[in-house]
Amino acid sequence: MEITCLLFDGVTALDAVGPYEVLSRIPDVTFTFVSAEGEPVRTDNGVLGLVPSARTGEVSSTDVLVVPGGVGTRRLVDDDALLDWVRAVHATTTWTASVCTGSLVLGAAGLLAGTDATTHWSELPALERYGARPLSERVVERGKLITAAGVSAGIDMALVLTARLAGDVVAQAIQLGIEYDPQPPFDAGSPDRVPAPVVDVVRQRLAGTG
Repeated sequence: MEITCLLFDGVTALDAVGPYEVLSRIPDVTFTFVSAEGEPVRTDNGVLGLVPSARTGEVSSTDVLVVPGGVGTRRLVDDDALLDWVRAVHATTTWTASVCTGSLVLGAAGLLAGTDATTHWSELPALERYGARPLSERVVERGKLITAAGVSAGIDMALVLTARLAGDVVAQAIQLGIEYDPQPPFDAGSPDRVPAPVVDVVRQRLAGTG
């Protein structure tokens, strides 16, 4: 089984690495990171570098396509060559997945029209621009499309996808192996459960003003 994850400058590290840590542990899987030019990319904070092993042009088909999010997706939604590649590869997949604002790339490629989907809570309205029906859910699975909410939700998505690909036992074994047992110190993972000033801080930072 071949799993391909797109990388690009401005990607959010956990969007890509979280699913990788889950999906790469499925038996008999080949996991490949690709970028448009096959060159290393910098994550959204500019600190971490990620190295792909192939160019997008070298991958014409895959069993699973994962599109992560990050500020770099603002550029990708207008990148015709990249969107053509997403559409072409999607036609060959068993599953096409996204994390966070990666779903906006799928939407810009025309894959989410008339379909329920999710993304980071701050960008849910943006999905409507692409004809999707935004849902405030952690993971949304519709047909062969599976979209995840913001950043850490990519781990949940990958576990759901693992169950579809290899069964519940394998998925649970991987979850145990990576000791994914969330017990956060604050109940602050949703804008519906935190004070308005906290939401404002996050919105300002996402807008680049905080």
